[in-house]
Amino acid sequence: MTYVVVENCIKCKYMDCVEVCPVDCFYEGENMLVIHPDECIDCGVCEPECPAEAIKPDTEPNLASWLKLNAEYAKAWPNITAKKEAPADAKEFDGVPNKLAECFSPQPGQGD
Repeated sequence: MTYVVVENCIKCKYMDCVEVCPVDCFYEGENMLVIHPDECIDCGVCEPECPAEAIKPDTEPNLASWLKLNAEYAKAWPNITAKKEAPADAKEFDGVPNKLAECFSPQPGQGD
């Protein structure tokens, strides 16, 4: 099992999860984070830290596409090991539907 970052992270990109991860398995895109599934040790400390509730165990139903997205972009985006500020408008996007189709960016983030 691993944890995956799901749609609600898009345009919210809170980074509380990065701060608590003991194995530094988060990777940063322009407007979301992903978890590298081969690096995640399934400790679960990140899940309750996410204010947007955008981290889920991959055992929940209908997360196969998110697991694939996390794995793909963890290979392309830079690793992030320190918390940064969330976007100024993050609260406005929390809970907004269809963010994958309308807001997702495949561009890498700033890295560390």
